[in-house]
Amino acid sequence: SFGREKKIADESKKLGLPGHITARGRSQETSDNMIRTACILASATAFVGSAPARARAPAPRATESLPEGEYEYRIGIVGDLHVDPRDLEHTMIGRDDMKKHNPDFIVSLGDLGESKDCTESKQLYAGTTECFKLVREYFDGFGVPFDVVGGNHDLEGIDEFNTDKENLEAYLSHLGKDTPHFCHEIAPKTLIMGLGSTKFRDATYTSHEVFVDAEQVAWFEETVAKHPADEGWSIFCFSHAPIIGSGVRVLQENHVVNGCCWLNHNGGPGAAPQRFIETVRNSPQIKGWFNGHFHLSHDYEDSITFPTIDPSEGPYPNRGSCVFAQTGCMTARSSRDGRRHSRFLRGNEYGFEICTVDHSKGGVIRLDATVTYSDECAADGSESCSTLVFAHDHEDYDHDLWFQAYVPQEGDGCYIEDPNGTINPAGSRFEDVGNPETVCWWHMKDGAVLGVHNGMIIEYDASTLAPLGMVVSRDELHGRRVAVVDNGYGGSTVILYDDGNNSEVTVVQPNEDGTYWRKVVRNKMHRTREMRNVKAAKAFIEKTLPDQEHDVMSSYGPYISTVGQVMGVSTKALPFKADDTQKLTKSR
Repeated sequence: SFGREKKIADESKKLGLPGHITARGRSQETSDNMIRTACILASATAFVGSAPARARAPAPRATESLPEGEYEYRIGIVGDLHVDPRDLEHTMIGRDDMKKHNPDFIVSLGDLGESKDCTESKQLYAGTTECFKLVREYFDGFGVPFDVVGGNHDLEGIDEFNTDKENLEAYLSHLGKDTPHFCHEIAPKTLIMGLGSTKFRDATYTSHEVFVDAEQVAWFEETVAKHPADEGWSIFCFSHAPIIGSGVRVLQENHVVNGCCWLNHNGGPGAAPQRFIETVRNSPQIKGWFNGHFHLSHDYEDSITFPTIDPSEGPYPNRGSCVFAQTGCMTARSSRDGRRHSRFLRGNEYGFEICTVDHSKGGVIRLDATVTYSDECAADGSESCSTLVFAHDHEDYDHDLWFQAYVPQEGDGCYIEDPNGTINPAGSRFEDVGNPETVCWWHMKDGAVLGVHNGMIIEYDASTLAPLGMVVSRDELHGRRVAVVDNGYGGSTVILYDDGNNSEVTVVQPNEDGTYWRKVVRNKMHRTREMRNVKAAKAFIEKTLPDQEHDVMSSYGPYISTVGQVMGVSTKALPFKADDTQKLTKSR
């Protein structure tokens, strides 16, 4: 990371910008000081991103806050609501807290209802008409315009609606929307754009993937292109899940391995997950992107991530000119870490501020980051303007709960260049790949990126190096050697073997689509039906043969379980031929 921060400092000098301004306003001109402080978000840190010149009146020099009272827009951003009609106290307090700051507009990041039986109807509450009506009444209570992007639970009314189409139509109708996406001009030359999930029953794998259909993706790309930065436009984007390449904190053992971490995590025709970050990289008018989904508060260094290098300098970690911000939950019931947060966005033609509304402290607002559009532009427009981002220090950055997913970085000392043979031989630094502390990564010849982290083999996206999912589980990797060998046909093969068991060698086969991470989580719709059938079978056999104990089993077509979570699932190998089953059983 020091190399990237040096680039930031050099870019500052090239553009004639101050090297760094701390929360106390002191200028630190040397690149050494900037490098030292820029590595820790707990100090007010300046980052530089580029944007084409904007035609406007001269802006003041970048400061750590925008002029008080000159905001052109104030947007309240509500994370995962998960409204439960039996427990509305924190939900109502959260609305009152937000109203204290006089928002002009409210954006909800989806997951509107609790995914439980909240009405003693034996049905999930999320995604039902009753849920939509209550949430609509709640949003109307803000007294200002609002809009919503659908999350992974918002089409979960599986007993009321037979299809995703029917469920989506009810969702749109009750919330007063024409489409799952939205676009509003909330100030001159300032757009807010939202993308909503449209799949649950029809999901190929996990129903909790936040999936934006190809029609929305095309609309998003076209709308962004029609509002270019060189005409003075600024765009803020909203989606339930973050986009791949955003760099925000994610939960490896939940959303990553289950294939529901990123927007369009599993992809699809016209809806590849990489398309969003590609649009961001090519569109300096996109200034901010807000997500929910993880139920994490804002008290982590990577709850906000910044444009760290100029887009011309390379593909990673190129985040264009965009600041990405995680959004928490306003209820303790939904928060993973007990902290109750919402976001607040306010700004004008000179920049914007990203804030936290802390519901556990009476709705007090906390300034997290200030983005100032610099006036350092060439008169003829031949050079780009810069964007300065200040991350403000605050006392709540004193903890590091929730294990952070590892993201490979060039120069991190963990990269294995041109792997050929065993990557963890005895006595090497990577010997114990089953140790959660062991980290390494490498490229396969087909361009795929694999790595060892937290006792598993993980696949990473080749463009952004964001984690995609689990390839080899802990039980399969523990105590084994990992080899990468040429397959004789221009590709490479991953092999697992044991020093003390020469009869068992595992070939880690890629999926049919060329990826390696294991897409084993089944659609929740199917799993729910199967579990209900099992429950019915248990009730029947207990009534029919009450004096006996019974194990209720299930038979399947191509599946062997009702997998709903990857963690705990083994990736242990199967024999290549059916005749090898007996030998495999003996070796186990």
